[in-house]
Amino acid sequence: MTSIDLNADLGEGFGRWRLTDDEQLLSVVTSANVACGFHAGDAATMRRVCEQAAERGVRIGAQVSYRDLAGFGRRAMDVPAGELTAEVAYQIGALEVFARAAGARVAYVKPHGALYNRVVHDEEQAGAVVDGVLLAGGALPVLGLPGSRLLELAGKAGLPVVPEAFADRAYTEEGTLVPRGRDGAVVTDPETVVERSVSLARSGVVTAHSGTPIEVRARSLCLHGDTPGAVDLARRVRDRLAASGVRVEAFV
Repeated sequence: MTSIDLNADLGEGFGRWRLTDDEQLLSVVTSANVACGFHAGDAATMRRVCEQAAERGVRIGAQVSYRDLAGFGRRAMDVPAGELTAEVAYQIGALEVFARAAGARVAYVKPHGALYNRVVHDEEQAGAVVDGVLLAGGALPVLGLPGSRLLELAGKAGLPVVPEAFADRAYTEEGTLVPRGRDGAVVTDPETVVERSVSLARSGVVTAHSGTPIEVRARSLCLHGDTPGAVDLARRVRDRLAASGVRVEAFV
């Protein structure tokens, strides 16, 4: 049977402000990308999400970012490689404290926002992220875009690599994500998202923004938790995957 991991970005709040319905999404997804304080998230939020994830058997992932709370980690930044390496390790270490306290461990690492897109092509920044994972200790799997420099360098460094796909983001014909500033970058029609999820899981094919079918082979499928109706949409995706003969399970 075909299987796929479902991941979502969680813990994306700060203080009294909350963006994602973490508790409800944790009843649907199999992996949680937890914000580590640089684009969102604070100590109390990280602790709460780790506890809830551990209770439900959901894998905890460190979603590392540029230091950009004001821009939600989505602004382009030029960070020296050595500094970025240290900041990636710092974020992983912070989350690991709360994961261990909850009786779990950080199970993988995934960049967020501008950093995620930067390491698709930028070898220096991708290498800095890989070095940060290694500095944090352990051979943690790295999630990223198929064919990215990040996954290539992570594999060369001996880290497990997990290619992922996005059900609710538009793709270019080159297999990269359409920048969020462009029209149609985010797929908002629920049925379209559901159909794309099944196609990605079963055949590894998705229709690009231009209308051309492209191949995107992935082991994990991301659903954004900050979109309206995210919980209901996630449930619909999971139900349709199961009805289509796809087993939903964590990749680790």
